Amino acid sequence: MLSRVANTLYWMVRYVERADNLARLIDVNQQLLLDFESLDSERLRGFWQPIIQSTGDEDAFSKLYDNTGSGEVIRFLTDDPLNLNSITSCIAMARENARTVRDQLSDELWEELNALYLFTRSDEASRLIGSDPPKYYGNIRRSAVTFLGIAASTTSRNEAWEFMDLGRHLERADKTTRFLDVSNYLPPGEGDDPSASPGILHHWTAILRSCGAMGAFRTAQLEISARGVVDFLIFSKDFPRSVRYCVEKVDNSLHLISGSPRGSFTNEAERESGRLLAELNFGSTNDIFETGLHHYLDALQGRFNQISSEIFETYVLMPERIKTSPIPMHPTLSDVAAWQMEQQQQ
Repeated sequence: MLSRVANTLYWMVRYVERADNLARLIDVNQQLLLDFESLDSERLRGFWQPIIQSTGDEDAFSKLYDNTGSGEVIRFLTDDPLNLNSITSCIAMARENARTVRDQLSDELWEELNALYLFTRSDEASRLIGSDPPKYYGNIRRSAVTFLGIAASTTSRNEAWEFMDLGRHLERADKTTRFLDVSNYLPPGEGDDPSASPGILHHWTAILRSCGAMGAFRTAQLEISARGVVDFLIFSKDFPRSVRYCVEKVDNSLHLISGSPRGSFTNEAERESGRLLAELNFGSTNDIFETGLHHYLDALQGRFNQISSEIFETYVLMPERIKTSPIPMHPTLSDVAAWQMEQQQQ
């Protein structure tokens, strides 16, 4: 497969997954806000500010808006064309990526993504954002899930599929950590154990609902608490949006692409994913809270970025940008050893 095609498929699915997760986050928090009718403007700002901070877009937001209110945050994350990570921007970039590899996609897959793009640009979408937000975000979520379902049922299990699956699970793992990270930006006293305040119970419930995890969490008969939710969304082996599950899928896709056996590595992306998976397999919630939840989640996000960078370096980077050293025409054993050492050091 051409590196350009692989990179395009990878980002196409990442953008759709990102739009889906943003729709989940905004919808759940809008509905959660209905339980806090008495919030004044300052407390309302404290409610939305953590969401912007958890997405990592606070600098871009501060340049465009002076106030952190419901309208401004929702506009920024939903359909602001100046925000490259808004829902409409992500859908547009996913469609553009799909257009450039149209021959690699099934007709049904292209039609679904194109229909989603046209919806986000329609008058109906603008009307729903103002009059019926839950219906708008519900449409985004259903279309994103339908897109992924069509991809799963119409794509051959080859390299194209593995790059798509790779992008989906890497993006999903990152967004799960960002949902959890919202609690670290709450005002002092607002992110503690839920037994202290009914509002805290609503907060951790909202995180579970943002990840679509409420049903699975209840099935596991776990108590809604900071430790319970963190343990489930980080370390669950079975829930498809947990960090551990997603990293397992990322590591598996990388090895299927390269053909190397699991437990070994042939490139830095595989080494990074394997190391992270081992840490998650043997980690515990106690370790997370001893380290500090925000510090741990921030480090995880850095690891995901590193894996993404290594994927680009391994499969996408143009050969002319790779610095290599020539091998002598008739090398001696000492020349070969010196050259190999130089390659390892590079």
